[in-house]
Amino acid sequence: MKPGIHPEYRPVVFRDQAAGHAFLTRSTATSDKTVEWEDGNTYPVIDVEISSASHPLYTGTQRVLDTAGRVERFERRYGRRER
Repeated sequence: MKPGIHPEYRPVVFRDQAAGHAFLTRSTATSDKTVEWEDGNTYPVIDVEISSASHPLYTGTQRVLDTAGRVERFERRYGRRER
């Protein structure tokens, strides 16, 4: 790697606002806010709206979609297909 052209890669805490879950990882992302982590060190914190702790795909909770209503709306808009 060329020196001086890459952003600093350092430990950062990502905090999920929806689930109240936080995890420490390494990133080039920056933030002015900091948080004291479990190990006693202070790290920059980045608040995210969704992570694996709150996303329906990972938690197993899925939203129910009204697929029948979507099909009817499509048929009303574009007509029924003749076979």
